[in-house]
Amino acid sequence: MTRLHLFDLDGTLIHGSAAAVEISRQLGVEREIAELERLFAGGGLYPGQFAIRACELWADLTEAQVAAAFEQAPWLTGIREVWADIRERGERCAVISLSPGFFVERLLDWGADAAHGSRWPSVPFREPVDPAGILDPAAKVRIADELCATFGLTRDDCVAYGDSMSDAELFAALPMSVAVNADHHVRGIASFTYTGRDLREAYELVGNRR
Repeated sequence: MTRLHLFDLDGTLIHGSAAAVEISRQLGVEREIAELERLFAGGGLYPGQFAIRACELWADLTEAQVAAAFEQAPWLTGIREVWADIRERGERCAVISLSPGFFVERLLDWGADAAHGSRWPSVPFREPVDPAGILDPAAKVRIADELCATFGLTRDDCVAYGDSMSDAELFAALPMSVAVNADHHVRGIASFTYTGRDLREAYELVGNRR
């Protein structure tokens, strides 16, 4: 059987944190991004609004700081090993995240077949964020369908891994899902739940035995 494994980034592959938090840590604006995260989680900001406000906080962001944020993020262990196993099986894996594409796309070097994030201007920023390029939870389902078409698969061939409200629509659309260190938005609708710091253990819940 061929499968497409779809991974969320924030709170899923990154344990207890998010790309925006790790980037903000490099700039010393953790308090400010925490407030934006709180507003977003409570429905006080739409994804595009969050991005515009975050871009203002990150006006001086450099490529070196993005690289440091990526390298120092608290990643789950076993990500490269899981994705290598997926490739060896002839299966596919992709990351779909609301976070900036310039962060998410770095995971292509770790073995993801595809990595989709929100469309931001290049770093250093010379233009504002276009809200039309910022993904929302519904976009995860759309991108999953596009990936299925690309790889000749259907939703029935997909497994989603996520942790929060932004993953709920995708979990509802697919037959199999794994809630990874998740909150109440997806724990109740997931096929499996996992708490821990090793992606290999979450991966094995869906019948992937090494």
